[in-house]
This record gives sequence, C-alpha cells and structure tokens, in this order.
Amino acid sequence: MKRKYLRMVRRAYRYLRHPRIRKHPWLSKLTRPLYARELWTPDRHTIAGGLSIGVFFAMLPIPMQMLCASLACMRAKVNIPIAMATCWISNPLTHPPLILLQLSFGHWIRSIINIQLPFDTTTHIHFMELNVIGSPADFFVGCLTSAVIVSVLAYPIVYSIAGLIHIKPIRKRSELIKQHKERKSR
Repeated sequence: MKRKYLRMVRRAYRYLRHPRIRKHPWLSKLTRPLYARELWTPDRHTIAGGLSIGVFFAMLPIPMQMLCASLACMRAKVNIPIAMATCWISNPLTHPPLILLQLSFGHWIRSIINIQLPFDTTTHIHFMELNVIGSPADFFVGCLTSAVIVSVLAYPIVYSIAGLIHIKPIRKRSELIKQHKERKSR
C-alpha cells in the first residue's frame, strides 16, 4: 500500500516538474510551491492535516473542492494527495445522502439554538421514503457545522490510529543510496 502511494506521488511530482509546465510563467507561479517535499511525504502530522482539510472541503457543497483543498494544503504545508483523495467522500453517489443529512442536522441545530436567518423558508423534501423538513438556512448551517466537526475529529483519529500501528520511518534517499552501494561492493 505504501509503495503504491509513493509510486503515485512520484509520478504526480515528476509531472508537475516537467519542462512543458515550467515554461509557462503563470502556471509555474502556481506550481512552484508544490515542489516542497514535505507536502508529498506521508507522516503523522501531514496526513492528519491533509485529512482534516480534505474532509472539511468534502463537506462543503462547492465546485472545485480538490483545487481548494490543495491550495489550503499548500498554505498549511500538509499532505496534498491525502486531502485530494479525501475530497472524494462527497462523490456523485454519496452527495444526495450527505445533503439530506446536512439539511436535517442544520434543522436540528437551528431548532435547539433558535437562530433566525434572512433566507429562512421551510421546504419539505421527499427522498427514498424520508420526509425531510428544512430550508436553505438549515442546509447552510448544517454544511458548515458538519465540516468543522468532522475536520476537527480527523486529527485525533489519525493520531490514535498512528499510535496503534507501528510505522517504520521512511529512510532518507542518501541512506538508501549508501546501502545500495554497499550491497554492490560485496
């Protein structure tokens, strides 16, 4: 699994450093911060941050979630591939149930706190024998609240799983080259 991940990351990294992309000045300004290796190597901190950012943007119903997540990862200096893969939580198959859950969650929160918003009109939605009562304000509150809650929960989940699993540290390239030369000299 780890080898497949590293192979995929190397391919993407090489593609971004290709001379065809580098010759465009507007595109090189965007891709230059992507060359930092800490954005691509997996460790506990960068994976937790990338997962948190990716889940946050996956819960928001905005276009270009992966682009927004990768830009936020560049700014926060966390793992970009994990964030981009996590954005696919809200794919076309899972998006309708997510919308209904966020709508009912927002309605529940607004009924407890009693927040009044200007665009508050109640609608009834019938989906797969479910009767969901909500409004655009409920959906807005539900999306933001679920995005914040799930992204905050991502950190302790990653750290607890990493504490349970013994992960060998990734050796530096110089160490690997030295070991390879020693094997050849024998």
